[in-house]
Amino acid sequence: MSGIELPLSVDVADDALTLHWPDGATSLAAADLRSGCRCADCHAARLRGEAPAVGAAATTLVDAAAVGHYALQLRFGDGHDRGIFPWAVLRALGRAPALSASPDTPR
Repeated sequence: MSGIELPLSVDVADDALTLHWPDGATSLAAADLRSGCRCADCHAARLRGEAPAVGAAATTLVDAAAVGHYALQLRFGDGHDRGIFPWAVLRALGRAPALSASPDTPR
C-alpha cells in the first residue's frame, strides 16, 4: 500500500459529493468542486480572471470514477469531466470551511 488514505465509499448526489472516511463522512458541494476544478482549461481560466462555469448543469454532479488508486474524476451535468481530484486534495477540502456553506450547512 502506498500510504494514500482512501475513503471507504463515495456517494454522488446532484449537489454534493460525500466521502466516507474511516473517521467520518464529509460532503463537498458540487458548486465548490466545479469552481475549484483542477483541469488545465479551468486553471487557465482562473489565471485569466474569468468566472468559473455557472448554471444548473455546470454545477450538477453526474458521476465519479476512480483514477487508479490516487484520485477521483468527476463528471458534471454539462459534460465537463476533465478535472481529476487526488484523494489527498478531497480529504483536505473536507477539512476546510466550505466556500458555499451557510452557518446551518452540516459538514
